[in-house]
Amino acid sequence: MKKVKILTTILAVILVTMIAFLGIYTQVQNRMENKVKDYSYTRNLKGARLVKLKVNEEVTTVIKDQEGKEVEDTEELTDEQIAEKGYTKEEVQNNPKEILTVDNYKKAKNIIEKRLKKLNVDDYNIRLDNQTGEIIIEFTENDNTDNVVGNLNTTGKFEIIDSETKEVLMTNDDIKSSSVMYGNSSTSTTNAGTTVYLDIEFNKDGAKKLEDISNKYVKTEETSDTNTTSENATTEETTDTENTENAEDETERTITMQVDDEEIMSTSFDEPLRTGHLQLSIGQPSTDQDTLKGYIDQALSMATVLDTGNIPIKYDIDENEYIKTDITEDNIQTLEYIAIAIIAVALIILCIRYKTNGIIGAILYIGLLAIFTLLIRYTNVVVSLEGLFAIAITLILEYLLINKILNRVNKEQKENDNNVVVKETIKTTYKEFFIRIIPIIIATIAFCFMNWIPLSSFGMIMFWGIILIAIYNFVIVGTLLKIKTENK
Repeated sequence: MKKVKILTTILAVILVTMIAFLGIYTQVQNRMENKVKDYSYTRNLKGARLVKLKVNEEVTTVIKDQEGKEVEDTEELTDEQIAEKGYTKEEVQNNPKEILTVDNYKKAKNIIEKRLKKLNVDDYNIRLDNQTGEIIIEFTENDNTDNVVGNLNTTGKFEIIDSETKEVLMTNDDIKSSSVMYGNSSTSTTNAGTTVYLDIEFNKDGAKKLEDISNKYVKTEETSDTNTTSENATTEETTDTENTENAEDETERTITMQVDDEEIMSTSFDEPLRTGHLQLSIGQPSTDQDTLKGYIDQALSMATVLDTGNIPIKYDIDENEYIKTDITEDNIQTLEYIAIAIIAVALIILCIRYKTNGIIGAILYIGLLAIFTLLIRYTNVVVSLEGLFAIAITLILEYLLINKILNRVNKEQKENDNNVVVKETIKTTYKEFFIRIIPIIIATIAFCFMNWIPLSSFGMIMFWGIILIAIYNFVIVGTLLKIKTENK
């Protein structure tokens, strides 16, 4: 029974190790894709994207009628036709001089910074030139970088307008928050897939406006019941005609939602909205993961723009380039080879010194390393160069603890051959170790709250490393050695 317990624990550790280092691959269309999450790196390890935003200096030609109102759909009009209609042309700056102020530059910078945080960009640097309004952003390069770049210079002006009169009914000021939601479109017989929604929650005033608008622009029936009674035929015909005309008028009244003057959708409402929430479906229901990811990115971009506000100045992307890190992949591989060699030598020493217990200790050490790599990935810790040192320190601490436990267990087995004494030895060694590293624990917690990414990365990796050492050695290492030293 004792051997079965030991073998089961070791096999479980080996399985986790294989998942951490080899991954779990599934077929996605015509390729094999690893489902185990990848690491998140800082700029000094992964490289960075540098984006320079420049204040737009272009002018737009606006055509106005005799009353001074802007005329739409004038692209096909010639100058002669414009003159005949009494229209006038005006050259309008996209950014009037009166809005090009330091306060607006700073507001634009703050909104862009909010967008970076909303898009989960942790490691970034943003600089503003107060004289020109130029903004330079540098952030870590990853698979989501292009999506982030697309959200940096979007003005974010949100409007709900009357499709016919162009009256502005709601703006950014009415929005409280936005989020991405999912819904299953399956029925009892078919599975249409997952639908992605953009959920817009409005503030108190906005919720009241939305209810009023949804009442006013609600769809109505276009036909009425016909009464066949002969004596009321004329009256019913007249009533039906009036109801039909009114219904047509109602169904023709639609609202248009637009961002930066570009239409998102034009619709009327099926029923009044009284919850203060407006849900917009993005794309079509789908079961394809790549398609859904595209819809989610689109919805997240819109939610980011709506949540962070309207940039008061129109910006253009002047530069968009990748900056290579000084630390190459060859450098990282060299460090990995050195680390593997050192760990291999250290574990061989354990096996030679403590024989069977040493072999068990070596396997459990590799198991902790595997779990540690998964923990770093799934707790979304950003790995920096300093974070690599935190990983090294964690592994050194684990080796020292296992070595100390094995050393004392071996001595107690030789001197006492008493399982109770062995258990107490493990417990005592465990306590002594953590008392001695209290200064390290305090420093680790302090580093976790640092705003500087390299130090916070170091602190977070050390924090999870110490937590793992505490739980893993208490649950796995201690338990397995207790089973190993049990009397038959």
